Amino acid sequence: MNQTDNVLSHSVTRLFEDLCTDEYLRRAEQGEWLASHWQAIEELGLPMALLSEEAGGFGMDPAESLRLLQLAGRFALPLPLAETMLANFRLGEAGFTVGSGVSVMALTHDAKPLQLARQPGGWRLSGECPNVPWGRHAERIAVPCGQPDGLYLIELPQGAWRVEIGLNLAGAPDDRLIVNCTLPDAAVKPAPHGLDTYIADEAATRVLLISGALERVLEMTVQYASERSQFGKPIGKFQVIQQNLALLASHTCAAAAAADRAVRALVDGRSLIPIAMAKSRAGEAASVACGLAHQIHGAIGFTAEHRLHFFTKLLWTCRDQGASEAYWNRRIGQYLIQASADADDLWPILSSL
Repeated sequence: MNQTDNVLSHSVTRLFEDLCTDEYLRRAEQGEWLASHWQAIEELGLPMALLSEEAGGFGMDPAESLRLLQLAGRFALPLPLAETMLANFRLGEAGFTVGSGVSVMALTHDAKPLQLARQPGGWRLSGECPNVPWGRHAERIAVPCGQPDGLYLIELPQGAWRVEIGLNLAGAPDDRLIVNCTLPDAAVKPAPHGLDTYIADEAATRVLLISGALERVLEMTVQYASERSQFGKPIGKFQVIQQNLALLASHTCAAAAAADRAVRALVDGRSLIPIAMAKSRAGEAASVACGLAHQIHGAIGFTAEHRLHFFTKLLWTCRDQGASEAYWNRRIGQYLIQASADADDLWPILSSL
């Protein structure tokens, strides 16, 4: 990390400390859109961090821009920074001009695909996009949509969809969008990548959020184990608690390694398999770590007053977003079957990823 990146990281950390107090996290969990908080994030330029300077971005190393999402996870940021950073990047890459406001990507890989049809003077798009994070607050939505001649990336402007309100486990918007609109030619462009790339984008951002949130969960749990006493001594002195803390730390480290792999794969534009492996491992870490953290905290960790639940609900949500562990494990298995002529090929393939 160079000096400029380090200054940015410190600035973002200070900002998130101010924006992510328990009071604000509770208000967001109850459905409040923290408009002034989003404005502060935009003023720092974070939603455009992956774009070039010419396009209004930072022009910095994309890997360091992506690392900001680990900080977002570390503070359980209740705003669509991850979604907007990646959607703006992919829209800009396809030739769209992006500006202020929330941008999100709507993926329909597990649902009935949208119907895109040519018509005089433009296009007609119809169908539904389920489980769109922060859909109700979006200024624009990027939608990959397949046609016989290839994949197109569509920019839907605000007002081109109807929202059916939904929530994820963390209390953040997770909406169904119903689309039936006409679009000009300028709103539909050939996609620079296949659908797998856009699915992997979502998975990679969730790996980064998981990694950051697990770091905070580990810190909170170690501190609680050193402060909470039972039978005259801190519970962290008991062997079973020490074993669980060690296991929690190992899963936190595994998630950090998965985040490193996801960033490298996303920046290098490599096969989606490294991201598949990272998402699968980070999802496992989130599942195990949440159970350990709540077990060590005991009953107080389940209360609304304690802040642990902000992070464990975020971890459970991120585990399920960006496609599940089962989905990615199937993709990994299919890839290995296709790439391996015999058993001797397996290790060289795995070690090259």
